[in-house]
Amino acid sequence: MIGHLLKYVIIINGDDMDGILLIDKPAKMTSHDVVARLRSMLHIKKIGHSGTLDPDARGVLLVLVGKATKILPYLEDTDKEYIAEMELGKRTLSDDVFGEVLETKEILPIHDLSALASSFVGKQKQLPPMISSVRVNGRKLYEYARKNETVDRPLRDIEIYEIEVLDEAKMQFRVFCSSGTYIRSLCRDIAEKSGNLGCMTSLIRTKVGRFSLADCVTLDDVAQGHCPIHTINEALQGYPTIEYSPIDDIYHGKTICIPHSADMLAITHEGVIIAMYKRNHGSWFSCARGLW
Repeated sequence: MIGHLLKYVIIINGDDMDGILLIDKPAKMTSHDVVARLRSMLHIKKIGHSGTLDPDARGVLLVLVGKATKILPYLEDTDKEYIAEMELGKRTLSDDVFGEVLETKEILPIHDLSALASSFVGKQKQLPPMISSVRVNGRKLYEYARKNETVDRPLRDIEIYEIEVLDEAKMQFRVFCSSGTYIRSLCRDIAEKSGNLGCMTSLIRTKVGRFSLADCVTLDDVAQGHCPIHTINEALQGYPTIEYSPIDDIYHGKTICIPHSADMLAITHEGVIIAMYKRNHGSWFSCARGLW
């Protein structure tokens, strides 16, 4: 389990909770469903999540509770890790096996899946699936799809850091990638590069930033009172921290002077992050968000 900052809370009153709850989201449940279930169990209104996970996927979902809901903008670009499986022979509207089949084709053998997968490592442009929440002209792509409307999909900048084939027979692989990467689309593209049609058959998100599936609890665990809360400090560990004085300057939202090379700083008081500060000009930083 992660770090000495972790604290265990037996649920009495959710309003006393501030931090990150790591949930192993089950398949056949939306991220919104998970938040709604937790809101009911924890008796708290201030609750949200970072990084939507497809309904048919399972794995790490970061749930933000209380004051931690304020840090969402600072978690959105967090890198992810997944384990996925795919199959060849068909193309679907959603790029996974659960979507409408658009085309089928005889399967061509892939002689070196590892080499094929490894060719996708690096920065690249990716075409998102039609069944996705990517917005075009103010509407989400899945809204166009539901009405059988066509629209040009924007290519997205992504980066694949690592791909490791785990089981060639199952076409199962582990991928470590930038936020915003669609693994469904990656499966489609891997198949296409081999001369095949293909789609994803299963997906498990195993990591979000420094948090892994091993650190997660289930909804049943939470219902039984096992509710480990990770602190805001843990979630924002990737940012440089500065213990600033006089602290009243921070609480009053004043612009402050700090000689530092980073453009975003986490300001602490007695070791606890209380604000995020962004470079204004030179060595001057302005308050981006108070976290008290």
